[in-house]
Amino acid sequence: MTDFGLRAKRSGKLRVLLTGAAVFLAIAVTSPEMALAQSYKFSQLRIEGNARIEPATIISFAGIGRNETVSAGALNDAYQRLQASGLFEKVELVPQGGTLVIRVTEYPTVSIVNFEGNKKLKDEQLAEVISTQSRKVFSPAAIEADAAKIVEAYASMGRMAVRVDPKVIRRSDNRVDVAFEIKEGKVTEVERISFTGNRVYSDRRLRRVLESKQAGLLRAFVQRDTFVAERLNLDRQLLLDFYRARGYVDAEVSGVSSEMTRNRDGFFVTFNVKEGQQFRFGNMTTISEVPEIDAEEFGKLMKIRTGAIYSPTAVDYAVTRMEETALRQGAQFVRVEPRITRNERDRTLDIEFAVVRGPRIFVERIDIEGNNTTLDRVIRRQFGTVEGDPFNPREIRASAERIRALGLFSTADVNSRQGSSADRLVVDVNVEEQPTGSLSFGATYGAAAGFGLNVNYSERNFLGRGQYISVNYGSGTDNKSSGITFIEPGFLGRDLKAGINLWYNTTDNASADYNTESFGISPSLDFPISRNGRLKVNYTLAKDRLMGVSTDSSQILLDEAALNGGEKWKSSVGYTYTYDTRTTGIDPRFGFLFRFGQDFYGLGGDYEGIKTTALARVQRKVLNEEVTLKFDVEGGAIKSLGSSQTNVLDRFSGNGVMRGFERNGLGPRDVGAVNEDALGGMYYAVARAEAEFPLGLPSEYSLSGALFADVGSVWGLETTASASNTQGSQDLSLRSVVGASILWTSPIGPLRLDFTKALQKEDYDKEQNFDLSISTEF
Repeated sequence: MTDFGLRAKRSGKLRVLLTGAAVFLAIAVTSPEMALAQSYKFSQLRIEGNARIEPATIISFAGIGRNETVSAGALNDAYQRLQASGLFEKVELVPQGGTLVIRVTEYPTVSIVNFEGNKKLKDEQLAEVISTQSRKVFSPAAIEADAAKIVEAYASMGRMAVRVDPKVIRRSDNRVDVAFEIKEGKVTEVERISFTGNRVYSDRRLRRVLESKQAGLLRAFVQRDTFVAERLNLDRQLLLDFYRARGYVDAEVSGVSSEMTRNRDGFFVTFNVKEGQQFRFGNMTTISEVPEIDAEEFGKLMKIRTGAIYSPTAVDYAVTRMEETALRQGAQFVRVEPRITRNERDRTLDIEFAVVRGPRIFVERIDIEGNNTTLDRVIRRQFGTVEGDPFNPREIRASAERIRALGLFSTADVNSRQGSSADRLVVDVNVEEQPTGSLSFGATYGAAAGFGLNVNYSERNFLGRGQYISVNYGSGTDNKSSGITFIEPGFLGRDLKAGINLWYNTTDNASADYNTESFGISPSLDFPISRNGRLKVNYTLAKDRLMGVSTDSSQILLDEAALNGGEKWKSSVGYTYTYDTRTTGIDPRFGFLFRFGQDFYGLGGDYEGIKTTALARVQRKVLNEEVTLKFDVEGGAIKSLGSSQTNVLDRFSGNGVMRGFERNGLGPRDVGAVNEDALGGMYYAVARAEAEFPLGLPSEYSLSGALFADVGSVWGLETTASASNTQGSQDLSLRSVVGASILWTSPIGPLRLDFTKALQKEDYDKEQNFDLSISTEF
């Protein structure tokens, strides 16, 4: 075994000098007369030693023709060209009278390429990185380059101490085997992330902004604590976006330093931050340089309050609203330029939105490359612009963001370039696809629900059409569930989500003395009606079955199970309106969610009625965003129509909406029955308040605490005539609970430990003072 590549690299320059001298000496010894002459002429060229390469190719590289006068320097140049071709291990030019003998030794052919010592990267992955392949010509330079590529591949995984030694084994018939001996070494981790220059926000808060994480006690399970140099550029941009979204317009990350530890198994990373001053919005005005545009009308579209903390997102939204309005009014090539004036004394920014006439530039075409699986139309429908439309740079940037938000591509670059004329631009879209399918196995645990397992297969780019499909199956201590979901996000080529959901669920004495079975199908359409608002309409056909009711149960449950054998077909149409600013809002410290939905039963089936639910959620980050405050108000009501009546499967149970109680632990209950069955209620209302805060531990532990309080109730029954002693049926009897939680974003999933104490409850309610819940995928 010979270290061929290393030998070639070290002796390359010396070989050139020695071979050049050998050529000159060969000429001098063979023909002293020619050595003294100024030029030579060869009537014949003879090629020796070639097996695979044609003589004409060798002569072409040499550049010497028959009966052509050449100098000694030209002979040396011919040698250099042949050697630089990379085809020959050895080259000799030997003049023999009027004949020039070009004697070559071809590089061998690669027979086998092996990788030894690799565990973290498979042979198939490494084979895609290197250029050396079986049945191709061996090249020492290529071997050295391939070793460097393998090192880079491991470095991208955070293994900076990897060593790669290429070895070459000579075989018969001018063949070689190439082996890359790899010593992977340990993962190089981020031992510490620190900041300099930050005064407003603590190191702990800024670390939560970064994609990179410090190595903690569970470093064996956390991958984001691996040091990846390329990730630091993303972290730097995330820091800038964080500060500028909060009014620090002069914020800079002047440098990022990474220092390796003494043991060379980790890095200390330091971000140098210049925060600057926080600015607020000052005077907001609008002017129009386009005759058909009314500046006063467009000024109403700003929706920016003077004195509010400056946000570039708010400015961008205002510009977008104005340009979209101009387009709807038929004004082409209109641009809105935010002209900013700084007021250093009171730290405000006056903004003048100038409506101007932009250049007359059109989109000639949109070229898409890199989508080997994804159909072009999946990408094209993210553009509000088509070929021939006026070019709007803001719309092109927004389209690029929508393409990236699809989650189908690891990279998506959208750029424009000059088209066939000065007033034409071509939009280039270059994407790199990434895996979009997943098969996951999961586990869940809850103190009330017990241990459960689930399997889920999902694909976000089904058949390259951008469609979503999911198939899942779950089995718990006393329940089983399965379902299929399909979503077409671009139905009819518009921002219209068409979906269909099928399910089949069963329970077996799930905290109650009866069993249930439910299956159904629900097609739906979901579409935007504002920037943050969406409306979903759906139809549902389902069959519920109540069975296995114990003879010791409430007479109400026995009667409901006896009616039609406990089976009930339900057919309904419904809608859900959602308004959500938590991810698209102007202020990143504030989020608001409102959801309101109704289902109307009676389009066939065994039940007529209306079911209404509503949820309002507000969250706010305070104390330099160290503490997150959350407040929810949620409620629902069921109204039966005609002679229809609900059963226990239709009514609200309170599960999952109020903490501190067992499953089916609050609400109307038949305490006169032996089983004291929970019956569910026609109404429910609950208010929840929670404050989440850090525990003072290093951020890499991902531990935080919370204090919360819930108050609410479940009440109301359509009839109590069949029950021996139904309590909590008609009256709104409030329950209140306070508690504390430990939240841990663990490597195996989010874990929550709740400790609760009921301040108000009824005697028949069933408390649960401790709850542990965890869900994970593996």
